[in-house]
Amino acid sequence: MESELIKLGIETFKLALYLGLPALMTGMILGLAVSIFQATTQINEMTLSFIPKIIGVVVVMIVTMPWMLNLTIEFSERIFNYIPKFVQ
Repeated sequence: MESELIKLGIETFKLALYLGLPALMTGMILGLAVSIFQATTQINEMTLSFIPKIIGVVVVMIVTMPWMLNLTIEFSERIFNYIPKFVQ
């Protein structure tokens, strides 16, 4: 019983990592690219770093949404199937 709960907790953290990773990586890569661009051109405009990251993250979220939804639905189904075991 306890080992199943621990496995479930680990799965929850893995799912959170998998769901957040595409958006976080996109924001990090675009932020780095814009920073390099700003350093080479000496343009220090705050919106120049903000706008591309927002657009990139939104695009990645739209593209990966079906995959993320499938992961979340599968995990939720497993959780609901575990409920009778944990109630006993």
